[in-house]
Amino acid sequence: MCGIIGYIGANKNAIPVVMDGLRKLEYRGYDSAGIAYFSEHGLEVKRCKGKISQLDQLVSSLALSADLAIGHTRWATHGKPSNENAHPHRSGDIVLVHNGIIENYVELKAQLQQEGYAFTSETDTEVLAHLVSRHASGRTLEDAVRLAIRDIKGAFAFAVVSEREPDKIVAVRKESPLVVGLGDGEYFLASDVPAFLNHSKQVIFLDNGEMAVLHKDGVIVTDFDGQPVNKPIVTISWSPSMAEKGGYRHFMLKEIYEQPRAIADTIRGRITAERSDVVIEEFGMTRELMASIDRIVIVACGTSYHSGMVGKYMIEELARIPVDVDIASEYRYRQPILSDRTLFIAITQSGETADTLAAMREAKRLGARTLTICNVIGSSAAREAESVFYTHSGPEIGVASTKAFTTQIVALYLLAIAFANNRGTLPSAEAGRMLEDLLRLPAQVENTVAHDSDIAAIAKDFVKARGFLYLARGVHYPIALEGALKLKEISYIHAEGYAAGEMKHGPIALIDEELPVVVLAPEDKLLEKVLSNMEEVRSRGGRLIALTTRDNDHVRKLAQHMLSIESNNHLLNTVLLTIPLQLLAYHVAVLRGCDVDQPRNLAKSVTVE
Repeated sequence: MCGIIGYIGANKNAIPVVMDGLRKLEYRGYDSAGIAYFSEHGLEVKRCKGKISQLDQLVSSLALSADLAIGHTRWATHGKPSNENAHPHRSGDIVLVHNGIIENYVELKAQLQQEGYAFTSETDTEVLAHLVSRHASGRTLEDAVRLAIRDIKGAFAFAVVSEREPDKIVAVRKESPLVVGLGDGEYFLASDVPAFLNHSKQVIFLDNGEMAVLHKDGVIVTDFDGQPVNKPIVTISWSPSMAEKGGYRHFMLKEIYEQPRAIADTIRGRITAERSDVVIEEFGMTRELMASIDRIVIVACGTSYHSGMVGKYMIEELARIPVDVDIASEYRYRQPILSDRTLFIAITQSGETADTLAAMREAKRLGARTLTICNVIGSSAAREAESVFYTHSGPEIGVASTKAFTTQIVALYLLAIAFANNRGTLPSAEAGRMLEDLLRLPAQVENTVAHDSDIAAIAKDFVKARGFLYLARGVHYPIALEGALKLKEISYIHAEGYAAGEMKHGPIALIDEELPVVVLAPEDKLLEKVLSNMEEVRSRGGRLIALTTRDNDHVRKLAQHMLSIESNNHLLNTVLLTIPLQLLAYHVAVLRGCDVDQPRNLAKSVTVE
């Protein structure tokens, strides 16, 4: 993995189109990049370790024009970051770029080496290039690819070109995303829509087991056996500017500031005109189906897992339905107990997270009803789940998730109220009040973001800290986990999120005058307990940063730094308290000189195990 882009057509020079597409895919995280194109000398490959700017130096000085090119940004899975391991990979006339993992590459490599194929990289991808090359003699490129994929096991999406057939790109997809863009006499191929959104909004999403052959005069989609597949054309509503920085220093900062709009878009059209209930059809459900559910299982990874934890508190409190929350990578390897009365909710921003998709497929196999909460229209999760709720937060480019997280919480809040209304566990007047609170949330988030400069000042005091501890109770405990994750992801400072009541069971040993402790202390029924935890930190010299929802004198006396935010709903505090934690992580990372949008070793969409 991580990013694929391709272009074929007579309207543009393919090289700058692909190079621009690679830049649009930088948000996915990568350690090397490369491009293949046709020149007067035939099929040429340029690749290098490092950033796209270094690849650009290899191709920008060449006075070349091409009508076909493919490119790739790689995030190392097999083999260290190096020029040799960068994509594209070549075998004779065949050049290939690939996302995913070939699980049986060791056996295939040994077999190919016995047949005389020489390997120049440590990657599993080079096996694919040799396999296609082995089958290419006397066959069309697409037939060679069909034969090659019969030999491989694993998840993959790849694009192949051949020096003998310079008029086509062949692309296949299994478990790893690919989308085709349609233009007038030109066609695009990418891992994600932003790569070519400047050129086309008409797209075809490939499904598992499908192949696309791109020519200058059209696109043909078949299954792996060569049978034609009739694919719908989807119009993307995002504007190209939505995927650009818009004057902000980083995509992450832009996306933090976009949260009022993103939350408003998540709410829009999901509440009845009377503002007393949720439009349950937006979740792809009926009242009868909701009434049949006696258990909910939420499965996700990373940040989405934390939103699922918040959802558990919300749904159990309001709807009184038992909720289990699982990490997808663990869930898929145990033996879960599900039934047709279980609602399985898969949460994934990209809709392509490999472990989450695998867990959802297992849930379907076991008979559970599946719902996905995701952001990307036409993603794998959206196509495979029985029901889908789109958050409509717009493209999220920064690797560290921000607006996707808060809109996921909003989605779960809506779902909790929908179930509560349907089950009669929430009085109608109370449901109406809670929905009114939600409608006020975008403005409250905007007011919270306005504290940016205050949080930047706090960050200056802690930029040299070697570790952080985040504490909270109740529904805010997952927010502490998320705050710690954000700091880890982008500043590379070790941080731990803990339930504050667990502090005496280990983390208290870490507290001294060098340790910053971030405490979420909203005005709720657990505040007195949190104040006791703050006293314990203070008595041991810990440096306290407190976030609260009222200018509380007790909090102010205990904390070195305090930030008070506007709030009137204890469940929606989870969104409002998230914003300062995002900004704190952002400013600490910037002050430390870290690459905020593309933190080391991370990828935006984790499409392999």
